[in-house]
Amino acid sequence: MKASPTLTNNLQAVLVDLIDLHIQGKQAHWNIVGTNFRDLHLQLDEIVDAARQFADDTAERMRALHALPDGRSSTVAESTSLAPFPEGLINTKDAIERIVAALEAAVGTMRKVHDEVDEEDPTSADLLHEFIAKLEQYAWMVNAETLKATASVTAPDSK
Repeated sequence: MKASPTLTNNLQAVLVDLIDLHIQGKQAHWNIVGTNFRDLHLQLDEIVDAARQFADDTAERMRALHALPDGRSSTVAESTSLAPFPEGLINTKDAIERIVAALEAAVGTMRKVHDEVDEEDPTSADLLHEFIAKLEQYAWMVNAETLKATASVTAPDSK
């Protein structure tokens, strides 16, 4: 099978977001300070490793479909859907908000292109399913660092 221009463009959009997610995760990893530093520092490495692997899986899938992935820094900077990550030190609360937003943006791109990808190549859509599930799990887990319980759950009366 040879990828159409539409499939190529959709997978390329996923690829650049994953590359940028990897880079932003490392930027946060190196520069976070504050409460729960160690936990977030370690979580960021997990996210970075997953984003790097998912980017590689995407690029290799593109090559299997005779499409040419473009992971150059200029291409990523010009076409990512992720908001820029700030330079310098960043406190853990702000880092969490930015990383969760980056995870959600990457997932948003995957969901946006999913149906067109699935229509042409269900195998590539299967990859997107895997990526979405894992990245949404990371967003939930990282975001939980700053959430506060607002209601208590009580057991039903046993009569």
